[in-house]
Amino acid sequence: MNPTDASAGGRSSGSVPAAEEKSITETTSTKSTGPYDRAFQQNLIDGSVYPRGYKYPDGRIPRKPANWDEINHRLAQRRASLSSSKFSAGAHETFVDADSNAFKEKEVGDSVIPIIGGRFKDARCVSGGVPFRNMAPLTDGTLVPGNPDIYHGARPEQLDQQVRSRLHDHIVPSTQDDLPMLPNFFLAVKGPDGSLAVAERQACYDGALGARAMHALRSFGNDEPVYDENAYSVTSTYHGGQLKMFTSHMTQPTSPSDRAEYIMTQVNGWSMTGNPETFRQGATAFRNARDWTKEQRDQAIEKANMRQTGALC
Repeated sequence: MNPTDASAGGRSSGSVPAAEEKSITETTSTKSTGPYDRAFQQNLIDGSVYPRGYKYPDGRIPRKPANWDEINHRLAQRRASLSSSKFSAGAHETFVDADSNAFKEKEVGDSVIPIIGGRFKDARCVSGGVPFRNMAPLTDGTLVPGNPDIYHGARPEQLDQQVRSRLHDHIVPSTQDDLPMLPNFFLAVKGPDGSLAVAERQACYDGALGARAMHALRSFGNDEPVYDENAYSVTSTYHGGQLKMFTSHMTQPTSPSDRAEYIMTQVNGWSMTGNPETFRQGATAFRNARDWTKEQRDQAIEKANMRQTGALC
């Protein structure tokens, strides 16, 4: 027997007693909770991050964002690329075929989602599958980092470097500096065998991180944090041919000892495989939401840059 190994009836002189070793392990490691864990949603709720359909203990329903009508009006605006002449019944059949033959989450992301999303201008403003390890914890620090399947943000060089440095743990998701920052448009994708409940928990978490990022930048340079009850973060889920879309917005704490709340509100849902017209409506909303969230990012960045240089008081 190797002299460093414990014998059948004893223990090597350098080993740690089993009970003590167990105690050390329990005190030096903490189990992280993720969207696949049943405790994940309650952790969010305990941290004032409320999922779709949440009601307060007294029966009250969280308020919709103050810019609810503006968002819905924008999402419904027609797009020439999705007119009946540009996106025909045959094109929809191609989409349905792609969806029917996408058996895994990656296949859905690779062959189905690009048809919904269409073309977009800047590939450097989109990423996904990257854990948001650089961001400060949203609740009590036990949740795994956010990790959206797809997210859109701004190029880092759009924002003044000093502002990025000061707000980095709220607006910069990853230590890989060239990835998009200020994420506020997200998509959670699941394959046919995936869980819709998991997708919605992921969407709730991602959307809140986006709302906090936008809040941090919009508040930069102000004497007090800016709470306007508006939504600037949009998140969607795709599962089994169904596209759902949600807003996420922050509400002002009611007292100095309270924390801000994050409210997830469903905008709509579309059966994308059902018929061409429903697909057009869902894809229109998805592409318009992507464009609208970019506009919100760009406006917040412009104002933060101006405050940093003193051009905006």
